[in-house]
Amino acid sequence: MKLEGGCQCGAVRYSVEGEPEHVALCHCSDCRKSTGAPTVAWGAFKTAEFVLTKGAAAVYNSSGASMRHFCATCGTGLYFVNEEYLPGLVDIQVATLDDPDALSPQVQIQVAERLGWMKDLAAVPEFERFPG
Repeated sequence: MKLEGGCQCGAVRYSVEGEPEHVALCHCSDCRKSTGAPTVAWGAFKTAEFVLTKGAAAVYNSSGASMRHFCATCGTGLYFVNEEYLPGLVDIQVATLDDPDALSPQVQIQVAERLGWMKDLAAVPEFERFPG
């Protein structure tokens, strides 16, 4: 499997080839703070399978060995590296893929930190577009 993706403004692009080690929705507070979203979908690939094809990502050490890579121009979070907990892996933010439907989450992790209202999200009314 070969996938490509990048940031919102196009300054940073990447490709990854191979099968993901896992695809997970993370509910931890660190992911929430870094993205401004209640949960983040991650696809973990072997480091050797990941290549930056355009630009360079800025890096922020969010906690301990957690290195979050993002576009310095538009701020899009792109990928995560933590050699202590995920040695040899690059965790890509699935929503930054050109085809984010290519990787469906297999598990939810860090649910001990999940926002209470996320557990019953399926019960919240939904609209195809803006309501009204």
